[in-house]
Formats: sequence, C-alpha cells, structure tokens
Amino acid sequence: MNYYLGIDVGTASARAGIFDQRGNMAAAASHPIKIWKPEPDHVEQSSDDIWLACCDATHAALKMTGLASAAIKGIGFDATCSLVALGADYRPVSVSTSGRAKQNVIVWMDHRAIPQAERINATKHAVLRYVGGVISPEMQTPKLLWLKENLPSTWKRAGRFLDLPDYLTYRATGDDTRSLCTTVCKWTYLGHRGLNGAGWDAGYFRKIGLGDLAAEDFRRIGRKVQPMGQPLGSGLTAQAARALGLAAGTPVGVAIIDAHAGGLGLLGARLGGEAMTPAALNRRLALIGGTSSCHMAVSAQPRFIPGIWGPYYSAMIPDLWLTEGGQSATGALIDHVIFSHAAATPLQTEAKRKGQTIYELLNARLDALAKAERLAHPAELTRELHIQPDFHGNRSPRADPTLKGAILGLTLSATADDLARQYLAAIQAVAYGTRHIIEAMNRKGYAIDTLLACGGGTKNPVFLREHADITGCRIVLPKEPEAVLLGSAILGAVAAGAFPTVLAAMSAMNAAGEVIAPTPGRVVRYHDAKYRVFHRLHADFLTYRKWMRNS
Repeated sequence: MNYYLGIDVGTASARAGIFDQRGNMAAAASHPIKIWKPEPDHVEQSSDDIWLACCDATHAALKMTGLASAAIKGIGFDATCSLVALGADYRPVSVSTSGRAKQNVIVWMDHRAIPQAERINATKHAVLRYVGGVISPEMQTPKLLWLKENLPSTWKRAGRFLDLPDYLTYRATGDDTRSLCTTVCKWTYLGHRGLNGAGWDAGYFRKIGLGDLAAEDFRRIGRKVQPMGQPLGSGLTAQAARALGLAAGTPVGVAIIDAHAGGLGLLGARLGGEAMTPAALNRRLALIGGTSSCHMAVSAQPRFIPGIWGPYYSAMIPDLWLTEGGQSATGALIDHVIFSHAAATPLQTEAKRKGQTIYELLNARLDALAKAERLAHPAELTRELHIQPDFHGNRSPRADPTLKGAILGLTLSATADDLARQYLAAIQAVAYGTRHIIEAMNRKGYAIDTLLACGGGTKNPVFLREHADITGCRIVLPKEPEAVLLGSAILGAVAAGAFPTVLAAMSAMNAAGEVIAPTPGRVVRYHDAKYRVFHRLHADFLTYRKWMRNS
C-alpha cells in the first residue's frame, strides 16, 4: 500500500495526516503555532515557527503509523492565505511595527489594510470584477500596499512575497512556483488568461500604487504559476527531507489554500450513486468551518455575484470556475461569546471535572431548558435573543470589513443558562449568514440544496442541526472527517502520479458519511422570522452609523 502525506497549516496549528490511496487515514498529528497581535487589527506569525510545527507534526504522525519514510510517496501542502515576506537571503523580513524579524507573516485575518482596500475599491478597476466587485483587506494586494506605505524598509529589503501555502512548498523543494489557487484567489491573478505570469494585470498594479511590482515583471510575487498538484522541482530537498523525517526526492505537489483543500476532500463524494457531473456539482456547496468559514461552489461557466469572491478559474477543481463565499468569524465568534461571559470560567471547570468539553455541557443545558419550557424545538430558546454576527466585519455577501456585531435581548442575569442561550444565538447567527450566502449564489444560477461540511463545527450536533434547519439544506459529513488534510494528501497523490488528475483522485479518495436532513414544520417558520430579524439588525446598524456620521 502506498501512502500520501497532507500537511495543513491553520490559524492556530499545523497538522499532518497520512492517507492511503483510497482516502483512509492512517494517522494524524498536530503542533501549535505562535501568533502575535502587536496592535489592534494586526495579527502576525513566523514562517520559521510554522515550518518547524509542520516538521514536528509530520514526525509525530509518521511515528504513530510505524511506517518507513519511504512509504510516503507524495506530499501536499495547504495553509491559510497569509502573506510571507522573505529577504534576498531567503531569511524572514519583518512585517511588524514591532520590527521583530521573526514576525514576517501577516495572517489572513489581519485587517490593518482596510484603508488600502478602500482606496483600491475606489478605482473600480476591471480586475475587481473577479473578486466579487470588492477586494477584501484579507487579500494580498491591500496588505502589500500597506507594507509599501508603512514599512518602506521592509518593502525595499523583501526579495519575495509569498502566500503561505507557496512558502511551504518553496521551503520543501526550493522551487518558487506559485499556486494557481493562491494567486487567483488572493493576489488578483487572472487564471483564465494563462499560466506562468500571463494572468498578472500590470495596469491594475500601476493603478493601485504597486507599479514597481509590474516594472520588475512580478519577480517578487511569482513569475511561474502552475495548477495545484503539479510536481515541483526534484521533490523534497535533502535539507527539507531531514527536517520532516522523510525521503529526499519525495514528490511534492503545487499547494492550495486550506479551505480549498477541504473542497477537494469533500465535493467528490458520491451521494446515492450520483456521479460528480456538472449538474450534481451545481447543487453542492462545500462548507469548511473553523476560526472562519468558507463556502465553495463550482460551475462550468463564470458567475459574477456581488459580494461573493470570484469567479476564480481553476482555483480549486481544474477547468471549473470557483465561487467562494465566506464568514470572517464563525468559530472565533462562538468562542468569543462563550469565553467573554461571566459564567464561562465555572462552566469550563465543571466540564474538565466531568471529562467533557464546554460545548457538550452547553448543548445539554439547551436540551434541559427546552424541556423545562416545553418548547417544540430547542431553537425557540432564542425567541427574544438575537445576534448580529459581524464582529470582525462581513466577508460575504455584504463585503464590508468595517461592520460590527450586536446582541439584542440581554438582561441583568449572567447565569450558565443565559450563556447557553447566547451560545445558541451565536450559532444561529452564523447559520443565518450561511443562508444569506447561499441565497446570493442561488440567485445567480446555482441550485444549492446540499452542504458537504467539514471542520471543527461539524463535531458539534447543535451547529449541524441549526445549519440544516436554517438553510433548508441537507448536510453531508465526509466518511473521513479530516477532509482538509485529505485534500492536501490528494495533491500529493497527484504529484506522485498515482492519479492522472485531481478529479480522478477526488473520485477515488472522497466518500460520504452521515447525512443530516433539515427539520420540517414549525421550526421553518420560526427561523424565517429570525432571519428577518437578522437582516433588520444590519439595516438598523447602517442607520445608526449614518446618524452618527452626520452628528
């Protein structure tokens, strides 16, 4: 049996998973990564720390399997779409106002570049049509412009700016090939124009104030752009192989963004014998949840949807156009609501004593409250409690990073039962945001009725139930829960030649598991009413903002 390694770098940890060619996981391990927040809206990491975490996780996973390093026939990497700065000497260059060289990564969720994003959007350049009409400060050109304007020494010293997935493959192979996924989704590369630099729009870069990148023929941001899974260089370098505990020369595939790896690990699953045809894909959405959430759908033709990122050509599944919705804070929002509450600390202590998670205790409290109040459905516990979820702005479809959150219906009570209701309201608010994204997609030609879901939220039955009931979609969980790791391993398998295409690898390695159907009847009417509140809260917020700006 041949095995393939997927390495996934999220916001808080690096993970390594080893899979066979049927998509069965043999082992997985993780290692935390450091994060710094030197100023409001500034979030930074270290590329060296991230690489070492990848190495530690790989060693641990390999040890768990007992496999020889030679059993790993291919490697795929995915990571958050964070910006890495390296000098001409390949060493870290600081992106931090602290000046610390090791802090050379601007994390995806960093919002320091909001003013730059606003100025870029004001140009209304035609390139913006391929990011939903509005560029996000989470993307790379606003961040690059911030660096140029605020840290000119960094701008001058940096010999390379890379997306984190591309940094990892560069560190592994010494090959500075950029991914069609990263460049198209986060750097404004127009993949439909071609590979190897043909998709850069020099006029856009000159227009927004980054003309020096165009003048140097995009040397620092990538002249060589290739599809995901293509083998890189001569595989693992000897140095990288020693660090990872693997064999030198092991094939490494062009990388992918973490959420998009989840799409590769999900969308190919057969449902009721249904083949992965364009018509079937038109009804499917990959929901990848974690600190934030991404909502991925593909189509044969480009679909331009205001406030939804894309259409991105070949940025996830080759030759198909990707439409990407997202929420900047989902798991982060739920955790914020829980752990900022007065009842969280004693409840966390109780959870540890019982050997449970705080989420399990809160779920049990919701069931007990619903029973005590004789409710037809636990969702009704939030009848007079509503949350507007844009605590970290709105990625889709409102595409406004300046939006703020709100909680309506608070009392002077701060018990564990109050926390349970707020926790439920936060989950519902996230699900209403997903419904809003799906509706925007379906108005432009999709017919989404199935969510294939992975990520931390899918381990929570309340999260799954509320998403099914609120969106009206069935939720399909993958047979292999670690779909993001599997997606990366798929790229390793393709790079090794085990499968001729990414689609072929998906068909062989994806499989469906549990299916959660939406609840019919009274709960539908209840959520329809709360969904109207969700929209009204946003409209009211805009009204209040207007009043205060005019004051």
